[in-house]
Amino acid sequence: MGADDRTFLTHTQRRVVGFALTLLALVAAAALLIGGFVVMSRLLGYFSGVLWPLAVAGVLALILRPVIELCEQRLKVRRPIAVVVLYGLFLLAVAGVLILLVPPLVDQLLNFISYAPTLWQNATAYVTRNYPEWIAMVQRQLENPTIKQVVDSLTAELQSLLSQALPSLKAAGVGALGVFAFVTHLAIVPIYLFFFLLSRGTPTANLAEHLTFLGSSVRQDVVFLADEFIAIVVSFFRGQLLIGLIMGVLMAIGFSLVGLRFGLALGLLLGVLNIVPYLGTILGLAITIPLAFFQPGGGWQLVGLVLLVMIIVQNIEGWFLTPKIMGDRTGLHPVTIIVAIFFWGTAFNGLLGMVLAIPLTAFFVTLWRLLRRKYFNVTE
Repeated sequence: MGADDRTFLTHTQRRVVGFALTLLALVAAAALLIGGFVVMSRLLGYFSGVLWPLAVAGVLALILRPVIELCEQRLKVRRPIAVVVLYGLFLLAVAGVLILLVPPLVDQLLNFISYAPTLWQNATAYVTRNYPEWIAMVQRQLENPTIKQVVDSLTAELQSLLSQALPSLKAAGVGALGVFAFVTHLAIVPIYLFFFLLSRGTPTANLAEHLTFLGSSVRQDVVFLADEFIAIVVSFFRGQLLIGLIMGVLMAIGFSLVGLRFGLALGLLLGVLNIVPYLGTILGLAITIPLAFFQPGGGWQLVGLVLLVMIIVQNIEGWFLTPKIMGDRTGLHPVTIIVAIFFWGTAFNGLLGMVLAIPLTAFFVTLWRLLRRKYFNVTE
């Protein structure tokens, strides 16, 4: 009997078994990866009260580090004194904002909240008066048990989405204990920030010394990726904060000029929300258009003016602010940005994931490009 006859499997069978084992290994690796990601997201969600003050203080320290170094050089003072000077200037700026801007902003926001029921009544009366057949059709459809079940399901999904996108609203229902915990976590941020600003050098300066268990090449890659992630976080948040502030001022001026009620408060609020890309724009369209149409003296003309203001501001942001301030630092397509915001918002169960979506996605894109170029020998 020949050697080939004594083999347990034929060549084709060995190929099939090899393919099956490879596929099984890939599925197991994917399952481990997904399981690890789920566990990590649960841990981050569970310890979010501890982690988010550290994250906020760390990002602020990275952004403000050049300011501290400039104070040291220009004022010829030691670093602790420079940090104290920065804190003093910040307190003066906050006091100025509280005195000049907060009273009218709070007044407009409270008036807007109190005006919301009136706005809803005006919208309902307008639709009932001008489109009674729509109201009748909706009432007939809602009598259908299947349609009613679908509407109830969509309502529940919307409530779940709001509870994830706006965890502060959800936390507000836990009572005084939850408010006290949030205030405590917020108050610890300046303390973390003070000690972070006192440190010199880059955060990854000594990282390689703690990774001696890795090979030299892998250690270099880890340090490179850490530096790259820090650079992305700094450039993104520094750029988005500045862009959001400028957009808020422009929208506040534009809304006020065209006669939109509560234009000052809404413009600044929507500008700040643009730290999460497209969030301010989406909410702005959902809030300002009905307000412009149903407010006293409003109508299609005011809606057109409000849309014109938003289009002008968006074009300024897209063609001037983002290229000049941020450039192509993240290198992400707009569709990728939108998907990333919803993905990380769901993964981290709230607004924190939506805020960190772009830096995290840009980091993983950088990691993938490094793996393709260095380990898979695939050139771009």
